[in-house]
Amino acid sequence: MKIYLSIVLSVCGFVAVAQGIKIDTTRANELKDVVVTAQYGPQTLRNSVYHIRTITAERIKLRAATNVQQILNTELGFRFSNDLTLGTTDVSLMGMTGRNIKILLDGVPMVDRSDARESLNQIDINTIDRIEIVEGPMSVVYGTDALAGVINIITKRGNTKSLLNVSARIQEETTGNEYEALSGKGSHIQNISVNWKNNNWSVLAGFTHNDFGGWNLASKTATIAEVSAVPNRWKPKAQYMGNTKIAYHNDNFNIWYRLDGLKEDIDVRYGLNPNTYKGLLQTYTTHRYTQQLQSEYRFSNHLQLSAVAGFTNLDRATKTVIHNFTDNTEELSTGAGEQDIAKFNSAIFRATAVYILNKSVSFQPGFEYNRDAASGQRISGSPVINDFAVFISSELKLADGINIRPGLRFIKNSIYHAPPVIPSLNTKFTLTNNLDLRLAYARGFRSPALRELYYDFVDASHNILGNPNLKAEESNSFNGSLAWVTARIRNFQFRSTLSGFYNLFKNRIEFGFDPTNPSTTTLINISKYKTTGSTLENTLVFKNLQATLGVSYIGRYNDLSENDNLQTPQFAWATEVNSNITYAFTKLNGSISLFYKYTGSLPSYQLANNNTATLVRIGDFHTADLMLTKNLLNSLTISAGAKNLFNVTQLTNSSTASGGAHSTGGAAVPYNYGRSYVLGLIYNWDKR
Repeated sequence: MKIYLSIVLSVCGFVAVAQGIKIDTTRANELKDVVVTAQYGPQTLRNSVYHIRTITAERIKLRAATNVQQILNTELGFRFSNDLTLGTTDVSLMGMTGRNIKILLDGVPMVDRSDARESLNQIDINTIDRIEIVEGPMSVVYGTDALAGVINIITKRGNTKSLLNVSARIQEETTGNEYEALSGKGSHIQNISVNWKNNNWSVLAGFTHNDFGGWNLASKTATIAEVSAVPNRWKPKAQYMGNTKIAYHNDNFNIWYRLDGLKEDIDVRYGLNPNTYKGLLQTYTTHRYTQQLQSEYRFSNHLQLSAVAGFTNLDRATKTVIHNFTDNTEELSTGAGEQDIAKFNSAIFRATAVYILNKSVSFQPGFEYNRDAASGQRISGSPVINDFAVFISSELKLADGINIRPGLRFIKNSIYHAPPVIPSLNTKFTLTNNLDLRLAYARGFRSPALRELYYDFVDASHNILGNPNLKAEESNSFNGSLAWVTARIRNFQFRSTLSGFYNLFKNRIEFGFDPTNPSTTTLINISKYKTTGSTLENTLVFKNLQATLGVSYIGRYNDLSENDNLQTPQFAWATEVNSNITYAFTKLNGSISLFYKYTGSLPSYQLANNNTATLVRIGDFHTADLMLTKNLLNSLTISAGAKNLFNVTQLTNSSTASGGAHSTGGAAVPYNYGRSYVLGLIYNWDKR
């Protein structure tokens, strides 16, 4: 539940104000960090029964990021994979892939076309206020998909200090050593946003244009052989994003409406036939429209009610033409999957109440309805899935320093047999003034999505058929964390958190071969899967310096371990190390930031032709971004620096597997387009 408080200050005159450079101390000083994900109301991070990581607006600014992936790529537990054929990116968290991660925009689920979480990079980075990450199953609170965890992207509520604020941003980046000013080669972003407030009303509106010119592209007149010779080509992508938010609030009531729109074009070049001088040109076009209406009302100090309604409409069209380069004429091609449009829409209604019986006991009952529908040439029929759920949780403060939150979710689905009851139990124990222990058990589930049940994807590179007989994935998960934070002594504070998890899954949905047709890939339920691991995070704040150091060790289940003849371990382990360092130069009104992560090799076991198990790996790598930020002339903020300092473009891959929907077949795995150099400018103008 979210309660919005704002103060409007009316002062005659016009002022231009730069966004200040701040040291992000919130992760160390938890008494000041307020979170809302899965809470009964805004809650300090120290008092939450959940282990939550936060990424603040200040840290997002310091990174000069153009998409959410650039924010999360140095966070522990996150790995990203790129499909250069489709121009999409997927994410995994704590050993589980994207479909097992719930992505929320202001608490409302994001809709994706496929099993990849491509929506993560279709969110306007300029609208984000902060990101909250909850690891572990959250199915009682948020329903399907929340097995590995929840990423809640919370948008800005507006400037509470001014009547009118206008901000503009322009940023230019190279892609490797390729660059053209303002458009074409390189990465170019332009944004303008307006925020108006008057008494209890506020209005926000913004527009962003992201233009990525691709990398390592072949020319439009390159032959088919020349295009195929270099697999690591990044496709040009253009995004147009608009948003508006209208809100009203008073002491006991608030309501707001938000509309987001996206148009995304991805261009593909297949090369020309040197004999006919004709070639295929393809465009993937995505339209996404999301509407939200949210409201809260406080009847009394003991009873509060909140509701949210959301609707998302998503379509992705594939258009392929045969271009004649002799006279620049075009005609539509007729190949399989070369002309297509797939449409998806999703509606959600969610209502919750918070009833505080006394200081020790409170309850949160709720109801949720979800409807998913799809249509298109690759969709079997026009399927609709309706999902109904009621849930209840209670927070019990049994004694000073002991919080227990049990919860239950009851589910009815129109298509498949969902788990009828999902339980969870979260606990928090304050052992000393500086030491907190959190222990949790939760059941999780992931319902098979429409795309997995009914979506048939056939083109030159893919032959994937949906499976309407899929069952829901289920999990039993155990999580624990121990957090120690020092009292703030003058200019020094230190925090350390040790956490661990163990997840046991059944009916996991994965790609497999159709037994009646080995050339076709379909989706199947694998009997079981496991992940386990631990994370150590440390944060130090001293005067103008903030430094973090973290390490994680994550094991992913090796299903070949079930074969006693192969003698392979149960888990394949991978290590990650990260560090973020920011130093503020107060006299210069600027800062320098380094964001670093070492991602260890990703091992797995593969069955060889001689019926032996072979250990294969996707190679390890280092990534780092170095950014300088400075305020100029009281109204301008300038950012400059370099991303991907180690110039990583591809990861080694010792696998020899050649089957599967997205198999790399031993080829190098694409990671990035190389080191890039950044120069950005933000201008802010206020009327007070």
